[in-house]
Amino acid sequence: MQAQPCDPAVTPSRNSKCSAVTGSARKIKDNAADWHNLILKWEKLNDEGTTVATAIVNLRTTSRDSQKEQQIITMEDHASSSSSPSHPSMDRQLEEACGRLVDIVDKMDHIVGKMERLVSTVEGVVQLELFQFGPQGRTAPLFISWPTARFVEVSRHLFDSYSQELKLKHSILQEVAHWDTSDLSMVLLSCWLYQPYIQSDTRLTLESLLLETGHRPL
Repeated sequence: MQAQPCDPAVTPSRNSKCSAVTGSARKIKDNAADWHNLILKWEKLNDEGTTVATAIVNLRTTSRDSQKEQQIITMEDHASSSSSPSHPSMDRQLEEACGRLVDIVDKMDHIVGKMERLVSTVEGVVQLELFQFGPQGRTAPLFISWPTARFVEVSRHLFDSYSQELKLKHSILQEVAHWDTSDLSMVLLSCWLYQPYIQSDTRLTLESLLLETGHRPL
């Protein structure tokens, strides 16, 4: 990280190192790197979840088709149509797949919790600057052009997007093993894969944050 220009409001001595300014810049730059790393972990979990959710839907479809075939056979044999075949192996696979999806969503919960703490960290930097510089804020940006308050706006935007997406993941988790029609199952899988609450502007926001803080070259 390049050293930031000294602000006389922070360091009255010209020979001092501007530790307060550098400290705030370091916190925000590290914060941006944490956002990047958490979102990479989220995307990896989303890919894993897509694979597991697809397996759940396929198991449900196979089980449903098998039951229909068995019901036709038993009806032709004049057996009781109320008796349904048991598929212990398939049921076990379905239970294990659901357990893996629960674990994935739990990890996503943990990631969003860390994202919330990142927002709090940047808010703390802004509060510190209000104390140091007053309502007018810092006279020069910490990095390229953003005022410090802009980092709070960006962090909140990212957090809100992933918080909403997490709620959707929980809804899919509750429903994916229970839908009885393939069309609805495909809708759930599409929602999981394409993440409607994480739009292109969300990803652009992250890239802008990384560019502003020097993690991306100009």
